[in-house]
Amino acid sequence: MIKLFKNAHVYAPEDLGTKDVLVTGDKICRIADKIEGYEGLPDVETFDLDGKLLVPGYIDLHVHITGGGGEQGPASRVPESYLTAFTTNGITTVVGLLGTDGITRSLENLVAKARALTEEGITVYCLTSYYSYPPVTMTGSVEKDIAMITPMIGVKVAVSDHRSSNPSGEDLIALGVQARRAGLISNTPGLVTMHMGSGKGKLDPLFYALDNSDLPVKNFLPTHMLRTDELIDEGVKLIQRGGYMDCTAGSDDKELEVNAEKLFGLLHRDGVTAAHVSLSSDAFGSQPKFDDKGECIGLTYASPKYLHKTVQSLVRRGLPLTEALKLLTTTPATILAKEGVKGCISSGADADLLVLDTDLNICSVFAKGKTAILDGTVSMKGRFED
Repeated sequence: MIKLFKNAHVYAPEDLGTKDVLVTGDKICRIADKIEGYEGLPDVETFDLDGKLLVPGYIDLHVHITGGGGEQGPASRVPESYLTAFTTNGITTVVGLLGTDGITRSLENLVAKARALTEEGITVYCLTSYYSYPPVTMTGSVEKDIAMITPMIGVKVAVSDHRSSNPSGEDLIALGVQARRAGLISNTPGLVTMHMGSGKGKLDPLFYALDNSDLPVKNFLPTHMLRTDELIDEGVKLIQRGGYMDCTAGSDDKELEVNAEKLFGLLHRDGVTAAHVSLSSDAFGSQPKFDDKGECIGLTYASPKYLHKTVQSLVRRGLPLTEALKLLTTTPATILAKEGVKGCISSGADADLLVLDTDLNICSVFAKGKTAILDGTVSMKGRFED
């Protein structure tokens, strides 16, 4: 099937102005001022966007696709994700992972869920292990998991958190070496995603690993970096060394605005650009609240909707749309080693596309060239969705 988007204001995410965009199958094949000769032909769908915005589909680097939670017992386990939770919020590519619970949540289920969501229409990768160190794997090693299990692109670990195993700098070196070797073998990013808590160690183990090994900084991605001002400062130092940091959108409207303000400030720090900062949802992961004694006194879970809401909030604060979009498009694509394939509108890229109105509301979503949402109407659902 061929799709032709006419009169679209294209943000690729750079502002290309008004263009026509031609999609063949699951790929973007042409972008031009005018593309003629296709309208009215069989098997060609034409969409006149009449100046609406056409932007890349969002990449969410941190999602608990099998559900997270459990910090208040089995009844507090969060339900699994479902397809339209992502597509209705503009998300077309996801990295799935485990969190605190690697006991009742298995890697086998994580891989199966990643494959299921991919079959249903979006692109899903996943990470091996969870908070624990030494890592828990499917094959017996991080290296084999990443190299031999198709959706695997990296490994998860928790650092500087009272629920973590408190891995040292030497532990991160060992983990990073396994992930990097596997990434080279399998042509994946070999990513070490680091859940960051508010513990005393902050990014010290990571800086130790970078100072005492030859591992590239790009192989490490600390996340939840808006958690404290100290972590933000540490993230700035990491970016100044060529690294990346991932920020979490928030789990409710109040936290969204607080985090958006922090993120806006971060993006105006010396040496910091949106090309080294990504935004993720932590969707379907629990958001526990702990008192000063470490007791869990409340728990909710995050929604994918706060990604796009954060983009809108940042633009309202004065951040150019081109910069806000990078947080969810080109930057995560670079982290995933998918430059030119994901997170962009260019010839040869995957046809993951969003149509936004001039108020930045999501109108339509296309995932790998297939229509997921059209003018607000859902046309692609998971197998067991109503």
